[in-house]
Amino acid sequence: MPPVTTRSNREPRQSRPVRVAEAIKTWMMELGLHADDRLPGEAELMARFSMSKGTIREATRILEAQGLVRTRTGPGGGTFVAQMSDERARALLSNYVYFQGLTIQDIYQLRRVLEPEMAAGLAGHLSEAQLAELESVMDAYAAPAQTPDQERAQHVASLEFHRKLAEMSGNRLMGLIVGFIATALSDLTVYRQLYDPPNPALWERGLAYQRDLIDALRTGQPEAARRIMAAHMATAETLMTQQQAEVLRRFMAPAP
Repeated sequence: MPPVTTRSNREPRQSRPVRVAEAIKTWMMELGLHADDRLPGEAELMARFSMSKGTIREATRILEAQGLVRTRTGPGGGTFVAQMSDERARALLSNYVYFQGLTIQDIYQLRRVLEPEMAAGLAGHLSEAQLAELESVMDAYAAPAQTPDQERAQHVASLEFHRKLAEMSGNRLMGLIVGFIATALSDLTVYRQLYDPPNPALWERGLAYQRDLIDALRTGQPEAARRIMAAHMATAETLMTQQQAEVLRRFMAPAP
C-alpha cells in the first residue's frame, strides 16, 4: 500500500510567481538566449504566459535575484539575460549546503577525485605569470604560524592557492566546483576553529606539496602533478580530521 501523503510530508506548493519564473527560465533555454539578449516586454510576457502584470514583475524579480536576468531603466532599458559570475554561482551553492551538515570527509571525498585531475590538466599549460601568481599566494604562509590568528589566516591563504588553480582550469565546470569546495572548506575551518591550535605538520607538508606541484606544472609533467595533488589531498584530509578531533576533545573536556 503506498504511503499516505499528508500536508506535513508533501512538497510545499510553489507560488504563482515562482512557477512563472521557472516557465520563463525554461523558455529562455529553449530559445537559446545568451548573455545581454533582451527579453520581451511585460505586455508580451503577460500574453505568452497568461499572467497579470504583477505576477510577471514578481517572476522577473525572482529571476534577477537568482542572477539570471538584469533590468535596466531609461532609454534602451528592459530586461536582459545576465552572465552569472562564478562568485554568484558559488554563493548560491553555499546557500544550499549551509544547513546540510557538511563534514571534512564530505569535502575531501570530492577533493580527492577532482583536484588531482585538475592539476594534471594544467601541467604545461600555465604561463609564467600564472605560476608567479600561485607562488605569490604561497608567500602568505612561507613561515609557520605562531598564533591561532596567524594559523587561521594561513589556512585561508593556502586554500586561496587552490581557488586560483580552479580559476585557471580550462574546464569551467570543474573549476567552479573545485573553487566552491575550497571556499566551503575555508568557511568550515573558520567556523569550527580548526586552526586552533596551530598545526606545524599541516603547514609544512602542505607547503612542500604545493612547491612540488608548481615544479610539475612548470615542467609540464601531468602524471607527476596528479600524483602530488593526490598525496596532498590524502595527507590534508588525515591531518584536518585529526585537527577536528583535537578541537572536539578540548571542547568536551571537563573544566579544570
